[in-house]
Amino acid sequence: MTVGVALTAADADNQIDATVRLAREASAAGLRSAWFGQTFGADSPQLAAIVGREVPDLHVGTSAIPVFGRHPLLVSSQAQTAQAATHGRYHLGLALGTKLLTEAGFGIPFERPIARLREFLTALRQLTETGAADFHGELLTATTPIPARVPGAGTGVPLLVAAMGPQALRASGELADGILPYLAGPRALAEHIVPAVTAAAEAAGHPAPRIVALVHGVVTDDADAVRETVAEQLAFYEQIPSYARVIGLSGGTRAVDVSVIGDEKTVAAEVRRYRDAGATEVVFSGTEAAGEAARRRTWALLGELAG
Repeated sequence: MTVGVALTAADADNQIDATVRLAREASAAGLRSAWFGQTFGADSPQLAAIVGREVPDLHVGTSAIPVFGRHPLLVSSQAQTAQAATHGRYHLGLALGTKLLTEAGFGIPFERPIARLREFLTALRQLTETGAADFHGELLTATTPIPARVPGAGTGVPLLVAAMGPQALRASGELADGILPYLAGPRALAEHIVPAVTAAAEAAGHPAPRIVALVHGVVTDDADAVRETVAEQLAFYEQIPSYARVIGLSGGTRAVDVSVIGDEKTVAAEVRRYRDAGATEVVFSGTEAAGEAARRRTWALLGELAG
């Protein structure tokens, strides 16, 4: 099992320079991958490509680009460029996104998300594997009157989906290479998420899917105080039905209930629980919640676990 971290430097004077510095530190700590969220700020595939060039020991990934407000042709160009820049170390994560951000930000209706995800994945797979597409769906059209291949990108980009609900898991098992569940604890993974996506992949004749568990956590000796801070930071997710559901399936009532907060022994034990629940990779986010010293302490432990 590999271990990585999600890197965040949005408050820095220069986000790109600061992210590269963090990536170098993560690599030096022994971590294997660095992942970048997609907001309305920095473009995550570009950020991944830059970091992957600057820090060649790390695999880099996007977690995750919403399919609403994007088109497979454009995302394929971004992904293939990042893949060529990193010589095969880029991993593309996609997401359904949320009704709130889709409609408020893009001004488009959040309708038929699973159908859009299926069409997006189908067209994107054609593009990233062959550099061409001739896809005509109900919601999307993707054709290539001129070539869409990026030389050096190879014959494919790993496609992962931030899927946790039954329909999204089925689509991901059939059409993607794996999933990127977030705020899904070991119980939800073992009892609901991993069996569903694995069954879908098997039925489609695909290999066992990657399960890249994104875990919010930090090593600290002041767990109670950090938990209060994290509870405020993650409260937004409790308003989103998909997250509220998976938190409940994990045995929690609030997002902080599925965060991993404690000393080295506690955090290491929780990482093992994720592994035992079916995670093939664990990626920690929110490691800066208790300050720089705690972040470095967390990365040191994760680096040891990665080794």
